[in-house]
Amino acid sequence: REDGTVQTYELHPIGWVRSPLTERGAAPKQGDEGAPPARIVVRPEFAEAMADLTVGATVIVLTWLHEGDRSVLSVHPRDDVTRPRTGVFSTRSQDRPNPVGLHVVTIVGIDGTTLDVHDLEAIDGTPVIDIKPVLGPER
Repeated sequence: REDGTVQTYELHPIGWVRSPLTERGAAPKQGDEGAPPARIVVRPEFAEAMADLTVGATVIVLTWLHEGDRSVLSVHPRDDVTRPRTGVFSTRSQDRPNPVGLHVVTIVGIDGTTLDVHDLEAIDGTPVIDIKPVLGPER
């Protein structure tokens, strides 16, 4: 707020990532850099929200990077100390004040409220906070 007070908000996961990636250090920096097949398990009460998702669709998955360090304001991009420190708002670092992850994935299977996806680099147990379509020029 402009008066200097901080308003807080609550997020509630719509589901969780299921992945063979269990250690953040072993996860690729981006999904297209070798992420293994993964699943998004959506809570059953959100089944209706999944009604129009289709196999082959590209979607944006927003996650809460629960192991991110919220006190970090600058990083060496891609953890490369030969690169200059950069403010986290100019990077995709999971360490940031609000560790929201942005993942562009392809749906390769749907079974009830479970999505099988490619190119998701989030670790197992990562909370999913939203799924959004990738909009083309026709919007």
